[in-house]
Formats: sequence, C-alpha cells, structure tokens
Amino acid sequence: MLKRKNVGVILAGGMGERFNANTPKQFTKIAGKTVIEHTIDAFEKSSVIDEIAVVINDAYMMKIEEMLVNNKWSKVKKILNGGHERYQSSLSAIRAYTDQKNINIIFHDAVRPLLSQRVLYDIDLALNRYDAVDVAISATDTIIKTDTTNSIIDEVPDRSMLYQGQTPQGFKLEVIERAYELALQDPDFKTTDDCGVVVRYLPDVPVYIVEGERQNIKLTHIEDLYQMDKLFQLNTTKLLIDTDFSELAGRVIMIFGGNSGIGKAIYDIAKKNGAKTYSFSRSTTDTDITNLQDIQSAFKKVLEIESKIDYVVNTAAVLKREAFHTMTQSDLDLMIDVNYRGMIYVSQCAYEYLKDSKGQLLHFTSSSYTYGRPLYSLYSSAKAAVVNFVQALAQEWNPVNIRINCINPERTKTNMRLTNFGHEDDSTLLSADEVAVQAIATLLNENSGQVIDVRLKI
Repeated sequence: MLKRKNVGVILAGGMGERFNANTPKQFTKIAGKTVIEHTIDAFEKSSVIDEIAVVINDAYMMKIEEMLVNNKWSKVKKILNGGHERYQSSLSAIRAYTDQKNINIIFHDAVRPLLSQRVLYDIDLALNRYDAVDVAISATDTIIKTDTTNSIIDEVPDRSMLYQGQTPQGFKLEVIERAYELALQDPDFKTTDDCGVVVRYLPDVPVYIVEGERQNIKLTHIEDLYQMDKLFQLNTTKLLIDTDFSELAGRVIMIFGGNSGIGKAIYDIAKKNGAKTYSFSRSTTDTDITNLQDIQSAFKKVLEIESKIDYVVNTAAVLKREAFHTMTQSDLDLMIDVNYRGMIYVSQCAYEYLKDSKGQLLHFTSSSYTYGRPLYSLYSSAKAAVVNFVQALAQEWNPVNIRINCINPERTKTNMRLTNFGHEDDSTLLSADEVAVQAIATLLNENSGQVIDVRLKI
C-alpha cells in the first residue's frame, strides 16, 4: 500500500484577544524562541512529518517568512493566509492540498509548543488504521453541565468517560474535506475544532483517540505563560528511534571523565563502533577539569592528531552527600569547581572546534535538578545550572550549527553512587552501558537544547 504523505498544519491565524498583549501570543518569546518557533521545531524534527504548512494572519506573513530563513526549516513548504475563525484557517490548508492524493492533514495549534515526538509518532500509526484521529487526556476535574441560564447545575456526567481534547488532530485529506463540505451547507454550522466537524457531519467515521500528555498545554491566558516557562525548563526528551551506531565510524570524540562509569562506557561503545575516542581525567591523563589550561591542552592534543573534533562529552562530576553547614571549604570548592566551573571551561574550549565541525557538546544533569533536596544543595543546584546553561547555549550556538544537549539519567550504578549510597540492588539501578547507549544516540541525533531522559525499565 502506498504510504500517505503526512502534512503538519500549524494553525497560527489567531490574534490572541484573550491574551491581553500587543503581540499575538504565538509570537511571545519563551525559552529562547517564540512559541510558534518551538511548535514548528517539533514538526520539523519529527521522522513521521513529511511537510509543514503554516497558516497565519496576513499581517504577520513576513514575520513567518523571516523565521523560515533564520531557522533553516526544510519541511516548511507553504505559508498560507488564515481566516478570522479557526475553521477558516483549517479550510485554507485543506484547499491548498485539495489537488493532491494520498495526503494526511495533521492540524496543530501554534500555541501548543510542548508537543512530544511520541504523540506525532502515535498519530502516524493511528492514521494507518483510521480516517480521523484526535489527541486527548482523561479529565481529572469534575465536569458539570449547566441549564440554559449557565448558573444552575443540570447534570454531572460520569468523569470516567470524559476526556479533554488537545491537538494535533489528524485526518485523511478526503475525509476532512468532505466533512467541511457538508458543514458549510449547514446554516447553523458552529465549530471549535476539526474533529467536531467530522463527528457531527460524518457520524459513521470513527475518530480514534491517541493518548495526549498533560504538558501539552495551550497558551491562552497570561497565567499559562508562567506555567509553560517552567515546563520548558523541566522538559525532557526520549529518543524514539533506534540509532545506527555505524555512523560513529571515523568520528572524533573527546570524553572528560572517561576513566570510569558512564564516561568509560561511552568510550568503550564508541571505540567498538569505529569512533576515534580520546578520554581525559585526573587519574589517567592528569587532566584536571577545574583547570582551564589542562582542558585547552587536551583539545590541542586531539586536534594535532585528528585535525577535527566532532563530539565533546563531559561526564565529570562529584557528589558529597552532606548537610551544607557541615561541609568543609575544600569540599565546597570541589563541588562547585567540578560540577559547575568544569562544565563552563569545557564548553568555552569546545566552541571553536565544534563550530568548525558543526558538532555537538553533551553534558550530564541529574534527576535532582528539578528541585533542591536536603544534603544535595550544591549538587542539585549545579545540575539545575547544567539544564539552564544547555538551553541557553543551544539558542546562542544555533547560528553556527553547534548542537548542545544534556543527559538526565535516573539512579545509575557508578563508583560515585557506590561511595555515597553503598551497596544497592542492581535491579533498581541503570547500568552505565544503558546510559551510554542513549548518550551516543543523542550525539547522532539532530536535537539541540534538549534534556534527554534515561529511565529504568521496569
């Protein structure tokens, strides 16, 4: 059977009246980019999206064209005029593709920038079996139905059968086209979403529900902006696709902290797959990550041998689990220097080399970055700094094509953990190899500015 082409349609025609701002909410800046840029990025990165169309108010057409050039989006093929009503923007996209065959249209609100790759992947799978697909999450609050006055409860529906709709919504083009054809013949036609049009006018067409995600919130009110800002800070990614490690052959990788644990596992796996790997640590090469001159010397050494550096990985870290007020000054300095200053030094030195190779820098954070924990004050705060640092540099370094990400592993069996926690059941811990595989997959992925979760499989 011929594979249908998936067209992601970003609906951005709204003027954001409820947002109470001078600029439409899709152009509000958050986490280094406008909301709509984050949204388009999600579709651009997806392996199941073949083409993107942006539907925008005519007044902002040039703004989108400028973004297209600056972001180097390769999948954005159409920039279309939107309408005053949402359904008019949907129709604009439908009509732009009406002469094409084997098309799936996947509508998404421009102001839902936290869309995950998993949701897009599941929509693609569902469209192989169904003509229409919605994304929804189960309702958590009690839903009430009022009488005509909107002030008296008329009914309290069974919450177990109620869901909150999200986007994307996906359709075979001929199906959504037919639904709107019938809808436009109805003088009482009213709609807020495209699935509603199918449900009402094509009742024999089942609309399949793909499980959504609670972080996939819509920016509607100014209060949503603050929640979204925090979600971006905590946003994590899971790699969905098996990576061919044969791509490592001939690549040059520098690893700081490669003498043991995760760093050593990355070194071994990369070397086994043909990479030219170089490991630096205090114990094996007398390289002190807290000493800028040591790091500079390491980069110069590798460049003299290989003439290029493709990837730089920093796994060096120290943890001393102790109350802040009882720590010695030397322990305080060590925690700050290795976990924070060392990260900065490695990044500072890596810039020129990775700019030349269009390579990637990879740091490591920890699950403790999401909140400060007792006995982890310096470690938790340093790991939070890693995330903010990576997200900031991803935007700064995007114009020179340097990618930067960080790995966020759950509890992992390493010497550092053994020193702080003693013996633990191996079944409760990730192995260093499991984390290393995801780290290498990240190096070979086009992501940037991402926190890559590595979780224990139960």
